[in-house]
Amino acid sequence: MRLLEGKKIAYEARAFDPDLFVSAEEVALGIDLPASQVFKTLVAAPEQGKPILAVLPADAALDLKALARAAGVKKARMASLAEAESWTGLQKGGISALALLNRGFRVFLDASAGQFPRIAMSAGERGVQVLLAPPDFIKLTSARVAAIAAPPPRD
Repeated sequence: MRLLEGKKIAYEARAFDPDLFVSAEEVALGIDLPASQVFKTLVAAPEQGKPILAVLPADAALDLKALARAAGVKKARMASLAEAESWTGLQKGGISALALLNRGFRVFLDASAGQFPRIAMSAGERGVQVLLAPPDFIKLTSARVAAIAAPPPRD
């Protein structure tokens, strides 16, 4: 939040109990927003190079093939929880591209973010989400926008 204030970027902080609202979809309930507007940050590992941060809606799954295409790599896999926490230095629920600026991570934002005036994401601390405009997030993180969320399963 200090980063956003320092860059004079408008945001709103919303707190929730991280022990009651654990999953990204539960966090959406905790901050009274639809899950499609609350974005989680997942860590993926390409075959070579530094891990990638994938930022996508709480109610979506990551399409690893789409992420690999967007990143220009052959393959990517989900990082284990231990790997994600070790590589980022942040705990599950607090992993945020905003907290990892200038650490060399490539950031990919799901294209669905463009439908909202503001999206919510972890502030880099468990129990706090920030809402900010997608263009501000893109500018801050140098995120590339791509369709990286898996399509919903067919019935």
